[in-house]
Formats: sequence, C-alpha cells, structure tokens
Amino acid sequence: MGVKSTLFVFHHIQHIHMTLQLTRPIAFIDLETTGVNLSTDRIVEIAIIKIMPDETRQVKRKLINPEMSIPKESSDVHGITDEMVKDAPTFKQAGNEIKQFLDNCDLGGYNSNRFDIPLLMEEFLRAGMDVDLSNRKMVDVQHIFYTMEPRTLSAAYKFYCQKDLTNAHSAEADVSATIEVLFSQMDRYKQLGGSVESILGVIGEDKIVDYARRFSYDERGVEVFNFGKYKGKSVGDVLKNEPHYYDWMMKGDFPLHTKQKLTEIMNRVFLKK
Repeated sequence: MGVKSTLFVFHHIQHIHMTLQLTRPIAFIDLETTGVNLSTDRIVEIAIIKIMPDETRQVKRKLINPEMSIPKESSDVHGITDEMVKDAPTFKQAGNEIKQFLDNCDLGGYNSNRFDIPLLMEEFLRAGMDVDLSNRKMVDVQHIFYTMEPRTLSAAYKFYCQKDLTNAHSAEADVSATIEVLFSQMDRYKQLGGSVESILGVIGEDKIVDYARRFSYDERGVEVFNFGKYKGKSVGDVLKNEPHYYDWMMKGDFPLHTKQKLTEIMNRVFLKK
C-alpha cells in the first residue's frame, strides 16, 4: 500500500466537497515494510497525514532502518532498498516522535485495522514503548469499501453485467453467472487478454503446496509451515529435527491432501539421509 493511494482518498474527498466533522484529530497511516508477517517483519517507511478538527493537515513521513535486510521482492513493491535506509533512524530512535504525533488521534488507513496498526503496535512494543489505543476510533477505508460494495458473486454480477442474479446459490445459476462475469471482465480490462495464460499473467498465479494452504513456498521455493509455532520454518528441517511432529499432524484434524503432501516431504527428507 503506497502513500499515493492514501493521498488519492483525500483528494477525492476534497473533490466532492465532503468534510469530516471531527472532535479530535484523525491520523491516516500507511506503512511500507520488509514483508507482511506481523511478528517478524519491520517498518521501512511510515507516512502519516493528520487531519485536524479545523480541517488543516499535518504530514509526517520517515524512512526507518529496519535493522534487517529488505527482501528484493519487497523492494520491488515499494522501491525502498537497504542502501536508502542505512542512515535512517531505527524505530526505537523514531518511536517517541511518532507516538507524540499520534497522541490523542483517532486512526485511519486502508486495510489499516488488519495490517498497518497491528504492525505499528508490534514496533512500539519491541521498542519498549507503552501505547494505549483502547480509546481511539479506527476507520479502515477498505472496510468501508467492502461493506458498501460487497465482494459476492451477486454483487460482481450486478457490477460487471448490470443484471440481478435471480437464482443465487442454485449451483447452475451461480456457475453460469461466474462465466458471464469473466467475459465482462475481459471486455472491461483489455490487458487480461483472451487466454487463461494471459489472465494469470496479469493477476498472478498462486503456487500452492497443499490446497488447504497449511504449507506454502518461501522465496527460495522451499516448503514452509503456514501456521502454528513453526510458521515460516522449513517443513523438511522441522521433520528432520522433530519427526514426532509428523505423527502429530497425521493423527490431527488436517485435510487428507495436506497429510499426503506432508508424507511426500517426509519421504523426501529421509531418502536424502
């Protein structure tokens, strides 16, 4: 999520002459980070636009040294490299200034309730700073978007095909509407092209290990856990060091396909020995 898209929201609000009636300031936050894991990733840039009750605005933008290497795939998204942050303050050094800027503010952002605010709070806690948000209101613009424009098949059918889906949840009506939506999307977004390959080339193709996504691939193409205490750790390494974890999962309430993939990895690990 970039700063530009946050600014777009504000410009749009100005354009239609709506104003927020505020009793206290609201600070809209956007973070650029080393990745999307709330517990292990770090902030590399923070931008805050604070709207005051009198409608004036204050802006704070800071590069942050994450004290870890920024993965290439993250730099490709936000354009921030290790070189750019090497002389920037760490979060611990900048934290007090950020905390003071946010004092007595309600908070806003895009997907901020699920990402930006939780990650910012993690950084405050790691820096040993006590920040209490219990009395703050939080406005997540993405939540408004999804509430006002529901992400259902009926809503997509109405949006793309300008028709009401009359027999929603009848399987044949649903699948027929899905095909109509796809063709309307191809008409609307010419960059999708006309083949399955060209569509996936635009939207990206998920590379999955098991259908339930209990495992995923890391940037090196190694299977890693996607849940629990070993989240992000190599499945093979964990099975090598703790073979009983295999037994626990095989006896557990996991889907059959997940167990099948786990067994394949287990066999591969022990055949290597």
